[in-house]
Amino acid sequence: MKKYVLLWGCFLIISSASCKRKKYTEVVEVPLPSKEQKVTLGVPDDVKAQEGAFELVKLPFGYDALQPDIDALTMETHYSKHYLTYTNNLNQLLSGTDLEPLPITEIFKKLDISNVDLKNNLGGYYNHSLYFEILTPKRQAQPKDTLAATIDRDFGSFDNFKNQFIDATGKVFGSGWTWLIVNKSGKLEITNTVNQDNPLMPRAEVPGKPILGIDLWEHAYYLEYQNRRKKYVESVFKHINWDKVAEKFEEATTP
Repeated sequence: MKKYVLLWGCFLIISSASCKRKKYTEVVEVPLPSKEQKVTLGVPDDVKAQEGAFELVKLPFGYDALQPDIDALTMETHYSKHYLTYTNNLNQLLSGTDLEPLPITEIFKKLDISNVDLKNNLGGYYNHSLYFEILTPKRQAQPKDTLAATIDRDFGSFDNFKNQFIDATGKVFGSGWTWLIVNKSGKLEITNTVNQDNPLMPRAEVPGKPILGIDLWEHAYYLEYQNRRKKYVESVFKHINWDKVAEKFEEATTP
């Protein structure tokens, strides 16, 4: 036993001395996924917000339904991570306050914009709710009826409106949103906001009621489009649910 212990001790001394003379780097190779491997996606219906004043807007189609224009992984991350986080944060911030039972439009009216956490999460929830509401797998090239006539009245034509809207998205520096709103005069107007701000907030540069909003944060498009934001916006236009936008227009113009 003593000889064994002695030999082991010598081994430790030799190893220690050797380690001082040499530095070893462990290399671990992680194989990249092959083209045949697929990302496992969840199901929108499985995403549930924590109990609170507001729930997630239901996404009535799968994450892959807008491909190839909006990729499935972006949709899943956007809906089940970013949108869910804003919703849970908002419910926690409202819990037990006088604002909790109010409709969201009333909360905006009473919002103290110096309360940055509430402003960001209230905007994040509202903005994303509208964004996901107005998306559809079906391609609807243009609006119809009253909304179409109003766009023609205020922009000259649908093509003029579309070009002006896409041009406006290029003027957002960093993260933000581009909106189609009904302004205080009852006319349609295009406007931008930064971060998670929107035209319903106190001191909005151009106040109004949003009926269409496109998310210009990088999480909405970067996996597929990288720096090609304009291409992303053009792709979103292929999937705008103009019937839903028309509903929002009617709500915004009803006294």
